[in-house]
Amino acid sequence: MSKELSEVFNSFINEESENDPSLILDSFDGKIAVDWEDDSPVTPYGNLSFFIEYLKVSGLFYALVSDFPLNYTSNSSSKPRDLIGTAMLSILSGHKRYAHITSLRNDKVNPALLGMSKICSEDAIRRCCKKLEEEGTMSWIKNHLDFCYRPLLSEDWILDVDTTVKCLYGKQEGSVVGYNPTKPGRPSHTYHTYMIANLRIILGVDVLPGNQNHSTYTRPGLFDFLDKLPEATLPSFIRGDIGFGTDGIMKECESRNINYLFKLRCSKNAKSLISKLMSQKDWEYAGQGWEGRKSFLKLSGWDKERNVVVIRRLLKDKDIGISHKSSKAGQASFDFIDNCSATNLYEYAVLVTSLPDEVLTVAQHYRDRADSENAFDELKNQWGWSGFVTKDLKRCRIMANLTALFYNWWSLFSRLCIPDKRHEAITGRPLLMVSVGRIVNHARKKTLKLSVIHGSTKKAKQALVKAHALLKNISQYAEQLTKLEIWRHILSAAMRFFLKGRLLKPPAKKIEVA
Repeated sequence: MSKELSEVFNSFINEESENDPSLILDSFDGKIAVDWEDDSPVTPYGNLSFFIEYLKVSGLFYALVSDFPLNYTSNSSSKPRDLIGTAMLSILSGHKRYAHITSLRNDKVNPALLGMSKICSEDAIRRCCKKLEEEGTMSWIKNHLDFCYRPLLSEDWILDVDTTVKCLYGKQEGSVVGYNPTKPGRPSHTYHTYMIANLRIILGVDVLPGNQNHSTYTRPGLFDFLDKLPEATLPSFIRGDIGFGTDGIMKECESRNINYLFKLRCSKNAKSLISKLMSQKDWEYAGQGWEGRKSFLKLSGWDKERNVVVIRRLLKDKDIGISHKSSKAGQASFDFIDNCSATNLYEYAVLVTSLPDEVLTVAQHYRDRADSENAFDELKNQWGWSGFVTKDLKRCRIMANLTALFYNWWSLFSRLCIPDKRHEAITGRPLLMVSVGRIVNHARKKTLKLSVIHGSTKKAKQALVKAHALLKNISQYAEQLTKLEIWRHILSAAMRFFLKGRLLKPPAKKIEVA
């Protein structure tokens, strides 16, 4: 580089050019002028205005703010509405770290629509969660979770229980090594979760240390939750994977006359039962390539014999590989059993249940459990369950349950917009949230100009306008209805595909949130 060019280059890179009024970019579409409008009332989430209307008509957001369990006395302190609104906007945006909250400061529209005075800093949210008393705060969130899902429990429903792992990478409280199928040896927290099956509505989540992953640690929270429900709203049955097929869990269910369906470990006694049945005839069709037989089984440690359904399916692969170590430096190799003879090779599973249904129904019920796994995957990878990590376990619990609450609110809003198909956040956010929104004030009228940038622009518009029309219709009768009745009508609209146009049954117990 010549001396003259070097001097020009050094002078250029040291020059303050941020506010250059003559900023002209050279594009493939020709020259284009650029002008920064830092204070312009715009938002990247313009469609969120429809969600905010849903929160207002339902009363959900106002109720959450009104009984916030922390009072700041200083005039300079953040207001509850600002704190809750900031946390909600962050979680809805898919943030996983407190540091991501800073990006919300560029939103000049949605905070105002929520009645907020400002976006709080990440430090303010951290300090707020630290000041909150855990028991009172968890009761606050659970009350609003209860209000959210309670009308749905008047219908027939299934309770899915599961435990999932949240990997940790610091020195957090409760960060200990436990069962971790994805990253063995990695410290973690465990999330013990209860969910309305098929609807993916979270009923509650208990955040515990990583070594407390067994169903023994799920049992207290699970049955405390069930014992608080009116008898008329108890689930049709409880469903869980292999970790919940324990004598203790089933005894608790039996004492309450609650049916259950769990998968059993392939223990010695379970294998003996399979060996006894495998050569017998009259296996029943169990759907999707499976067949099954009903039987009875008593495992070690059980007080009594219980009903089981043994299911199996024929392995499709003709060659079954068996791994072993060869003599060469312990290198793994495979031998193959050619499955071309008359011998059939099956995959087996044993389900324990108190349900009186036939084999096909029981097998299908358990297969349907796969949807809950999809919900956990969504919560961990598309929402804040995998993030918002702090040193103390209390704040992790608070943020996990707040995430569950806002996840429920958004999931139900999505169904209000598109009732016949559930969209995960990775598709629902771009469709129903993302658009360039700009506030225009003219002739004493405030207008929100939306520029939808999704490929399915027409679909997004139709869905949001439909939701608005439903909410507008409900709000016309709001003065004649209680808060719970308003919410029941909104839920009925959101679930109209499943309800075939009818209203949800009235809740068995009156629930009111101030």
